[in-house]
Amino acid sequence: MPSIPNLFSLAGNLLSQFPLSSFNPTPSSTYSAPRPLDYGYTCPVDSPLSCHNSTTAPDSCCFIYPGGQLLLTQFWDTNPTVGPEDSWTLHGLWPDNCDGSYPTFCHSTPQNYHITSILSNRAPALLEYMETYWLPNRGTLEHFWEHEYNKHATCINTLSPSCYASHTYKEGDEIVDFFTTAVGLFKTLDSYKALAAAGILPSRHRTYTLEEVEGALKNITGSEVTLGCRGNQLDQAWYSFNVRGSLQSGEFVATDPVGKGLRCPTRGIRYLPKDGRGS
Repeated sequence: MPSIPNLFSLAGNLLSQFPLSSFNPTPSSTYSAPRPLDYGYTCPVDSPLSCHNSTTAPDSCCFIYPGGQLLLTQFWDTNPTVGPEDSWTLHGLWPDNCDGSYPTFCHSTPQNYHITSILSNRAPALLEYMETYWLPNRGTLEHFWEHEYNKHATCINTLSPSCYASHTYKEGDEIVDFFTTAVGLFKTLDSYKALAAAGILPSRHRTYTLEEVEGALKNITGSEVTLGCRGNQLDQAWYSFNVRGSLQSGEFVATDPVGKGLRCPTRGIRYLPKDGRGS
């Protein structure tokens, strides 16, 4: 991913540890996850791409299975208003199976109910970023993050504690890795700026076609994006990836979605501003 001037101004160590990537009009179809922890092994460079293996992958810690299509999902909430007025917010990172179905509340990694405490001690800059860009439209931050982790991250097999070297593993390593990877991927997918570059701006008067919105967001990765609307109001975007290697350190390769779980009208789509006035 090329280095691009920041869209937002963040303070001190947050900016140095988690710089924002702005929209690049040249699509980039791959993203290499950060590797914040030494978890005891290195996946081979020729690891199969998830959903593309012809035989059983030899090392499950280097291959995401069966949830081999990863969805980075985003919110655009206006009623109530959630997040900065010039940014979408992060909804989650979900493992879907390669056929469009999806697992939930699995046992690949233990469920956890102390997300904020762990991130506060282990990754405070990450937590600070999440408090601005990974927000619920109802309920508390802790409840939302716990839900996202327990429902989705527990189904990602490479996050299993058994995939970490026993002599270096610390309880919570998989939690830090999951949220670090999700946030890092989110920063490469600047939906607001991609839409703005195509002349699609929040408005109470203009409407847009589905083709216009899909085309603008496809410019980010070169692959199709799944859009969701509440009635005729745009409120969700889902970006699909396959992964070569583990979630912790693998290469995310943009791909078209396997399933279509959302819908929007073909025209008359409203993209409302976050001005506190709701609908």
